[in-house]
Amino acid sequence: MLRLRVRWRASVDLTGRILLYLAVPLSFPLLIAAYAGESLLPFLVTIAVTLSVGSGMRYITDPDLDIGPREGFLAVALIWLLVAVIGAIPFLVAGTGTIGSPVNALFESMSGLTTTGATVLRDFEIHAQSILMWRQLLQWLGGLGILILATAVLSSLGVAGAQLMETETQTENVNRLTPKISHTARLIWGLYLGLTGLAIAVYWGLGLSGLAPNMDLYNAVAHAFTSVSTAGFSSEPLSLGAFDPVVQWAAIPFMIVGSTSFTLLYYAIHGEPGRLLRNEEFHFYLGAIAAFTLVVGTALVYDPNTTFGGTGTVRHALFNVVSIITTTGYASADFATWSPAAKHMLWLGMFIGGMVGSTTCSVKSLRWLVTLKSLRRDLFTSIHPNAIRPVRVSGKPIDEQTVKDIYSFVLLSVLIVVLLTVFIVINAERGGDSVPEFDALGAASSTFLNIGPAFGDAGPYGTYEGFQPSTKAVMFVLMWIGRIEIIPVLVLFTKSFWTS
Repeated sequence: MLRLRVRWRASVDLTGRILLYLAVPLSFPLLIAAYAGESLLPFLVTIAVTLSVGSGMRYITDPDLDIGPREGFLAVALIWLLVAVIGAIPFLVAGTGTIGSPVNALFESMSGLTTTGATVLRDFEIHAQSILMWRQLLQWLGGLGILILATAVLSSLGVAGAQLMETETQTENVNRLTPKISHTARLIWGLYLGLTGLAIAVYWGLGLSGLAPNMDLYNAVAHAFTSVSTAGFSSEPLSLGAFDPVVQWAAIPFMIVGSTSFTLLYYAIHGEPGRLLRNEEFHFYLGAIAAFTLVVGTALVYDPNTTFGGTGTVRHALFNVVSIITTTGYASADFATWSPAAKHMLWLGMFIGGMVGSTTCSVKSLRWLVTLKSLRRDLFTSIHPNAIRPVRVSGKPIDEQTVKDIYSFVLLSVLIVVLLTVFIVINAERGGDSVPEFDALGAASSTFLNIGPAFGDAGPYGTYEGFQPSTKAVMFVLMWIGRIEIIPVLVLFTKSFWTS
């Protein structure tokens, strides 16, 4: 008889703690519903469910069990999956519009929690303000909240907290900020809250000043939640295109900051900006934004179907490139109607991502930087076979096993996108529909890499609602896998994880 080597009860205990804490953010849309005279039932039911399930999971645990790396992997996967499932309950109980069906509700919730921003919503005006705010809040929680909270809860477990943190940030020794990982978690949590508060103040200030008349307090809070978390849901069907250009300019720095390493941001705020300014990944990340903006802007200039003018072309090119590369998924215009050159550059931008240790998703800039440096090193050693030349980033050598792991991650990401593309096309044909290959490729890349909008019907002003239910179910799983960086989920399906 096989003996389990995973102390699963410890993972269940952690998951139960997080589900209990989930009742706290649920009170925010509950208050909005009470203030607006909307039904309280969607949130009261969800609070009851999360408290019941969380308490039940804590009841079956063993308090003497410690959490190690395996238990950390299992807990991370369970937390993201179960919170997404519970997050769908308000949509189901409300039962309004396209998000009222089970598959669509689960899709919308997972898209929110994973900060993907792909939506199945069609008619925004028929939904309660509290329900729309819950979508926004899910994305804010997905940015940093749940994982940092999990780390803080495990303050007495040392390596377990660090393991959970590293799973999300892919940053080794993240607890070097302070002697205790719980203190580090509170510092990063405070920074996240501070940036969110600043975004609310800026957006609402633009509304009060008359520069953006439709940016009221509700919209300011809603978009602050999804700017800093690089998430992309909007309370408006036209995304940030519904607001004056000044709002789009204001959102750009928040998307960029949200995609910058929070560890380096902490150092920069506390008198060590040189750590950030000397960081090669930061240079690569900003350079990628500049290069893609130049190419997309040039494509718009030569596209006879776009007439934005000089300033408008710069704004739309920069805003949408930043939105895509940071995996935020906002839109200032319907880029699905742009020229093939512009659309293909935006598609390539989906694979870049922000910095390691940020709220962003996708492959991330550091992996591409290491891949390119490794390729250059391999070209050099091919003509100098006796040379010993390690890959260095910001002057520090990268372990060769890490380089191999990065190659594997990039290859696996591309392979999953290709396979999902094929599945989308075939499954659409099986259901009597037709999805063009590029539109399917965009939707596959956007969901797995957690970008949000794609092209065609799934464009920034479109919706994923038209895809086959089975396709949306597969996307639900792949958004989950992509958000927690593939390995914490895939490793659960190996025999050795459980028994060796």
